[in-house]
Amino acid sequence: MGRVLDSHFLALTAIVTVIISASVSLYPYHRVSFQPPFLLLTALLTVGYQFLFFVVTALLKFDKITDFAGSTNFIIIAILTLVLKGEWFFRQVVLTLLVIIWGLRLGAFLLMRILQWGEDRRFDERRNNIARLAVFWIFQAVWVWTVSLPLTIVNASDRNPSVQPQDVIGWIMWSVGITIETTADQQKLLFKNFPANRGKWCNIGLWKYSRHPNYFGEVIFISEFRFNLSMHCLLYLQIFLWWGIFVASTPVLEGAEWLVILGPVFLTLLLLFVSGLPLLEESADKRFGSIAEYQLYKTTTSPLIPLPPVIYGRLPKWFKTAVLFEFPLYSKNFPYGER
Repeated sequence: MGRVLDSHFLALTAIVTVIISASVSLYPYHRVSFQPPFLLLTALLTVGYQFLFFVVTALLKFDKITDFAGSTNFIIIAILTLVLKGEWFFRQVVLTLLVIIWGLRLGAFLLMRILQWGEDRRFDERRNNIARLAVFWIFQAVWVWTVSLPLTIVNASDRNPSVQPQDVIGWIMWSVGITIETTADQQKLLFKNFPANRGKWCNIGLWKYSRHPNYFGEVIFISEFRFNLSMHCLLYLQIFLWWGIFVASTPVLEGAEWLVILGPVFLTLLLLFVSGLPLLEESADKRFGSIAEYQLYKTTTSPLIPLPPVIYGRLPKWFKTAVLFEFPLYSKNFPYGER
């Protein structure tokens, strides 16, 4: 499974990188107002920053800083692009603050959690394999740079249209996303810290209505790819949150700059089909699949978009797949199949 996942990482990374690099390099720069060096600068910064943490992880076998390295990289890009441009328009300041707030909250939460729980299980098969460890860090660098593209372009742009409906919609999406993400994270943490819940899956609070409520929030923002059941909800929140950032950036975009949509698209594909839900669902099914209560929970709880179980459980299978992202690959290891 690990090697298959690594190949998926590399394939998705290669596709996104080639599309962005080729399109931006071939587009006539005199038709866009942003400064191309911003893209190169943030790329070099991200590669250097992630390489530094990769070296620390590889030499010291210390993997408690991986999520911290990812979230703080977003903060550095946000601040750097805003400061270097030298013109602080209202839209730029707002989006920069939104990314900083998200990065600080998520980075602090994940660092505290891993220090409390111990080793990061994602690296059990990578810790002593330098090549596979490098794949992870390469992917994380591409993830940070790609997902940050909407903010990078906004902060580099000379255009400053008045506040548009898209700005307000994007800010609302971000607010909803980070609120749900924070709530889901805290609910899961409290659940796992209660001794009586050890070895159980979380089905309280938001987790009662979505198997991955936290991921729903972040995609709205622009993901963390986490490999255990506790992060199911975070996947959806991440998606919602980062799409909000993109929507709020659209009043500034022109021509090739619209390629920044690849940021939230990349995140969505990552969470839905590569390292988010597929791994979390597989892990949960292997661990709890033989338990009747879990079987009922999975078949009556939405994978991403929060819905009351009484409603979700009665929906037809085709509707769940087409509208609510209940894809067959999420149940391929479910011992008793989809009911």
